[in-house]
Amino acid sequence: MQPTLLVLAAGMGSRYGGLKQIDPVGPSGETVLDYAVFDAARAGFGRVVFVIRRDFEAVFREQIGAKYAGRIAVDYVFQSLDVLPAGQAVPAGREKPWGTGHAVWCARDAIHEPFAVTNADDFYGADSFARLARFLSSPAASPRGFDPMSGHRVPASLAARFAMVGFKLANTLSEHGAVARGECVVGPGGRLTSITERTGILPAEVGPGLRYSGEETVSLNCWGFTPALFAGLDRQLREFLAERSHEPKAEFYLPAAVSDMIARREATVEVLPTSSSWFGVTYREDKPRVVAAIAELVRAGKYPAKLF
Repeated sequence: MQPTLLVLAAGMGSRYGGLKQIDPVGPSGETVLDYAVFDAARAGFGRVVFVIRRDFEAVFREQIGAKYAGRIAVDYVFQSLDVLPAGQAVPAGREKPWGTGHAVWCARDAIHEPFAVTNADDFYGADSFARLARFLSSPAASPRGFDPMSGHRVPASLAARFAMVGFKLANTLSEHGAVARGECVVGPGGRLTSITERTGILPAEVGPGLRYSGEETVSLNCWGFTPALFAGLDRQLREFLAERSHEPKAEFYLPAAVSDMIARREATVEVLPTSSSWFGVTYREDKPRVVAAIAELVRAGKYPAKLF
């Protein structure tokens, strides 16, 4: 059973100033997202599912999804304020999206196999996808305790074994503004203990003797999950809505949901450190750096000049 890649592409792009998911950064007009799909396909992923919004569905299908036809299977799910658990309603005045945890929850009926989760606007690198593919193809990551490679059953207690690709904070900053990162505590055996969302991180705060050393392991929403995740997300989303739906800007974050599952001993998360280069386009001013970095990878033979 090949794993699936779930891409969170419903973001507003407000800080960037446009629909950054379709902004070209490669030598032949490729987007950051194109490189993720290319890396996932060559690592062994068999399908990509995009979480998008209805209001840009047509342009996304035409400019992004269509180019993967015949190369990898493509499906779509939609995130909107009114897609909620049964019996829940959108509070009056709510305009802000419900967050990354909600975005993944929206894909609960579309995914029944081990899957990775990534952001649409982050360049994670080939090594990240290769590590996730190896993890997701292992018996422990098989849904319902079944190993598709050997045909043997595996203990049900391993059904909620997840993974996260870990990056060093110093390698994930923007020169043009603050970023938010999930700071990770990694325990014995490389297991994730907890994640704390840190916002407003500036390069001037990172380095020896500063607020952050730069060596911290951070999450960039590059995950490996089994379908066991969805039960935890559903429970937590209901709890979130009961406690915080009246807060107009409160969001249900995926890292916080995973951290809660760890605390409740519903899941373990193996941290997969990567040597991949990370590039982000949080701000429009980040684009020239990303274009230059990708051009260098192409010159080094890491990617073809034209992906698709």
